[in-house]
Amino acid sequence: MEEVQEQQNQAAGRDGENEIVTESASFVHGEIPQDGSGPPKVDSEVEVLHEKVTKQIIKEGHGQKPSKYSTCFLHYRAWTESTQHKFEDTWQEQRPIEMILGKEKKEMTGLSIGISSMKSGERALLHVGWELGYGKEGNFSFPNVPPMADIIYEVELIGFDETKEGKARSDMTAEERIGAADRRKMDGNALFKEEKLEEAMQQYEMAIAYMNDDFMFQLFGKYRDMALAVKNPCHLNMAACLIKLKRYEEAITQCSIVLVEDENNVKALFRRGKARSELGQTDAAREDFLKAKKFTPEDKAIARELRLLAEHDKAVYQKQKELYKGLFGPRPEPKPQRANWLIVIWQWLLALFYRLFKRQKAD
Repeated sequence: MEEVQEQQNQAAGRDGENEIVTESASFVHGEIPQDGSGPPKVDSEVEVLHEKVTKQIIKEGHGQKPSKYSTCFLHYRAWTESTQHKFEDTWQEQRPIEMILGKEKKEMTGLSIGISSMKSGERALLHVGWELGYGKEGNFSFPNVPPMADIIYEVELIGFDETKEGKARSDMTAEERIGAADRRKMDGNALFKEEKLEEAMQQYEMAIAYMNDDFMFQLFGKYRDMALAVKNPCHLNMAACLIKLKRYEEAITQCSIVLVEDENNVKALFRRGKARSELGQTDAAREDFLKAKKFTPEDKAIARELRLLAEHDKAVYQKQKELYKGLFGPRPEPKPQRANWLIVIWQWLLALFYRLFKRQKAD
């Protein structure tokens, strides 16, 4: 705990985006897949998992596969195969789904079979027959699925808790959920130190999945403070990973989530400013850095970022000055043209004849 408290007292900018927050005891996501008009095109080998379920891997995962009664955390998109109509998207809703294998809803049977074959971090395309989906009747509430509709899932297994956790989130007390989230956060910190950024983010995402919006809404007083002491560092750690991976827009989102709860959080301001600076949003970045500087005026990292912004602005001004100088500068003097001697002699002769003619007329 002494090491933790020491890190809490450090200035936000120390080590820049490489710093990981280790405070002790909403939505976070891995890289969001592109959402086209329909399911993604996948060229990998088709694996038959069941008579009515096939799988194609989009991105390989790591580690072990979940066993029966494991609590799995996942994102997915779902389309009806015949019409390509997308009827559900948890990425868009910004909320991972929790599924306990072997205790899933009937309409999720095919999805569960696919999940049980996946490793943490794996993303796959599943084709599920209507018999293991919404069945012969379909579903006419939400989601709206027509009768006898085969389903295509694009699914990512974020991670899973083995049966040793003992309970689903909904059956845990507030202390149990916060404790489970804190363990995930610490696992993520260890992976971050090993530069395993994608795996670290999966742990942070699972930690935050224990503290979704519905859960946080029910908390007051010390329990809310305890939950935020785990949740906010996970968002900040996600931002640190995303900045290192050059996924700046997502890093901004994570910092902004923290700033909704704590508008003066120096680490969130610093990292959001860093991400905005990398995107060329210099005015917004400067605003974040200046606000962070109010609370840590001696922080060298913040001062360095403000100096870099000033140098950037100066360089842009010089380029614009050179550009406008070329566009609106003084006109170049015309070069004198060489005289045409034939024209000069002809003009001289004309003038001479004119004078002789004038003189003769006067006489």
